[in-house]
Amino acid sequence: MALPNLSDADRQAALKKAAEARQKRAELRASIKSGKTSFGDVMKKANDPIVARMKVSTLLESLPGYGKAKAAKIMADLEISESRRVQGLGARQREALMKRLG
Repeated sequence: MALPNLSDADRQAALKKAAEARQKRAELRASIKSGKTSFGDVMKKANDPIVARMKVSTLLESLPGYGKAKAAKIMADLEISESRRVQGLGARQREALMKRLG
């Protein structure tokens, strides 16, 4: 599939929108890491585009006391792909995560 030809103004708008989304995800991760936002609160907002497009591994690594190793173990135990995003979780995977971390 070929990339669309964007004008300079369209390209700049898309870059700005992408930067804002990255910034909002970084703020959410910081809020989770500090304990201000719980895992359950984040999962309740799974339809929010900022949360929906976040990788599950990144979300788990943002939890206080969790790093790459613990996140990878949880994902392996629950049979969740490393590349899975929150919006792509199935009902059983979401339920298993909530039971484990909720």
